[in-house]
Amino acid sequence: MENNSMIYTLIAIGAIVVSFLLGFVVSYILSKKALSGTRRLAHMLLEDAKKQAEQLKRIETARAKEEWLKEQNKLEEDYQKRLDSVKNIERAMNRRSAKLQMFEKQLEQREKELKEKFVQLDLKLAEVDEKKASFIEAKNEYIAKLEKTGEISQEEAKKSLIEEMRKQAEFEAAAFIRQAKEDAQKTAEVEAQKIITLAIERVGIEQVAERTTSQFKLPDESLKGRIIGHEGRNIKVFEEETGVQLLINNDDPLTLVLSSFNPVAREIARQSLERLVQSGKIHPQKIKEFVGKTKKKIQKDLIQAGEEAFKRLGLNLPHPEIVKLTGQLKYRTSYGQNVLNHSIEVAELCGAMAAELKLDVKLAKRAGLLHDLGKAIDVVREGTHPELGAEAARKYGEHEVVINAIESHHEDVEVIHPISVLVAVADAISGSRPGARRASLTDYFKRIETLESIATSFEGVEQSFAIQAGREVRVIVNADQVSDMHLPFLAGEIAKRIQEEMDYPGKVKVTIIRERRAVEYAGAVN
Repeated sequence: MENNSMIYTLIAIGAIVVSFLLGFVVSYILSKKALSGTRRLAHMLLEDAKKQAEQLKRIETARAKEEWLKEQNKLEEDYQKRLDSVKNIERAMNRRSAKLQMFEKQLEQREKELKEKFVQLDLKLAEVDEKKASFIEAKNEYIAKLEKTGEISQEEAKKSLIEEMRKQAEFEAAAFIRQAKEDAQKTAEVEAQKIITLAIERVGIEQVAERTTSQFKLPDESLKGRIIGHEGRNIKVFEEETGVQLLINNDDPLTLVLSSFNPVAREIARQSLERLVQSGKIHPQKIKEFVGKTKKKIQKDLIQAGEEAFKRLGLNLPHPEIVKLTGQLKYRTSYGQNVLNHSIEVAELCGAMAAELKLDVKLAKRAGLLHDLGKAIDVVREGTHPELGAEAARKYGEHEVVINAIESHHEDVEVIHPISVLVAVADAISGSRPGARRASLTDYFKRIETLESIATSFEGVEQSFAIQAGREVRVIVNADQVSDMHLPFLAGEIAKRIQEEMDYPGKVKVTIIRERRAVEYAGAVN
C-alpha cells in the first residue's frame, strides 16, 4: 500500500513537472511568436514613419522653394521698378541737359547776332554823320548859289518856304478834319452807347468769393510716414498720378502742401489725399485707384458747374468743351476772387445794362460769362487769357460779338460792338467792388507807383502813366532827347526792368509816345 501511494505520488509529481515543462514550452513558443509579430509591427510602423517623414520633407521643401521664388520675384520686381525710376530720372536729366545746351547755343547765336547788329548800327550811324556833314556843306553851297543867282536873301527864302509849308499844312489839316468827321458819323451810335455805359458807377451784388486750398491738414502725425512710404515710394506714385508736387511742411508737422499751377489738378490731389487718409489704406495700388476715381468725379463736377452757370443765366448750352472750360473756372482764382463766380457776376451786370440800353440781353450775358474763359487754359498753355479764350470761343462756334468781348475786355483789340464795352465795364465793376479781391488798396497803389517810377527812371522820359489796373504803362518821352529809332530799344529796356524788379500776374504792356510840336503865338500889332 505504502509502495503504491509512493508510486502515485511520484507519478503525480512527474505529471506536474511534465505539465510545467509543457506549459513553459508552450509559453515560450507563444511569447516568441508574439515578439516576432511585435517586431514585424514595429518594423512596419518604422517604415510608415520613414515614408511619412520623407513625404513631409518633400512638401516642406516644395513650400520653402515656392516662398523663396515669391520673395525672389518680389525683390526682382522692386529692383526693376527702382531701375526704371532711375532710368526715367536719367532720361529727364539728359533731356534737361540737351535743352540747356540748346538754349546756350541759341543764346550764343543771339549774342553773336546782336553784336553784328551793333556793329552794323555803328557803321550806319557813322554813315549818317558823314551824310549829315556833307548835307550841311551842300546846303550852305546851295544857299550861297541861290543868293547869287536869284538875288534873294536867305531870310526872304526862309519866309517864302514857311508860307508854302503853312498852306500845305492847312490843306492837310482840312482833309484830316473832314475824314475825322466822317469816321465820327460812322461810329456815333457806338460812341453814344459807350458814353452812357461808362456813366454807370456802382452796382451791388452779394457774392461769396471762394478760394481753393494748397494745404492739407493731417488728423494724425503718424500718417505722414505712411503717405511718404518706403523710400518715398507712395509719394512718388502720388505725384506721378496727379501731376502735383506734395511737399512736407517742416514748420507744421500736420500740414502737407500741394504745389501745382493747375488748380484742377491741385483739387484732384486734395480730394484723393482726403480719401486715402479716410480709408487708412495707403499704398501705390490704392493711390492709383483713388486718384482715378477722383479724376472721374472732378470731370463730372466741372461739367455740372458749367451747365449750372449757363442754366442760372437762362442761356442755351454751348459746345461741351466750352461747358467744361467754364466749369474749370470753379477752381481758378484771380487775386483771391473765384473766377467762375466773378464771370457769373459780370454776366448778370452785362444783362442788366444791356436791358437798359435796348441791346441783346442773352448775348450780353453770354459774353460776360465767357470773358475770362482763357483763364481755364492759361495754366497749361502759353499766352494771355484774352487770346486763349477768344481762340477757344472761335474754335467752338461762339458768336463774333462774344469773341470780340473776350479779346477786347482788356483793350488788347479794338471794340466792334457796344456789348464788348459792357463786358469791360462789368469786369472792372466786379473786380473793384470792396471785398471782391484779396489785394489791398495799399498794394495796388504801390504796384502802380513802382511801375511809373521804373519808367520815369530812364533818360529822356518826361512822364509815365500806369493804366488798366497796372496791365499797361504809357510813357511820354522828350522828342529832342529820344529819337524814333531809339524807341524800340527804350521799350525793351523798360519791359526788362519791370520783369526783373516786379512780381505781377499776366503781362504788362509798355507803350511809348513821342511827339514833336511846333508852337507860335500871334499877337495884335498896336
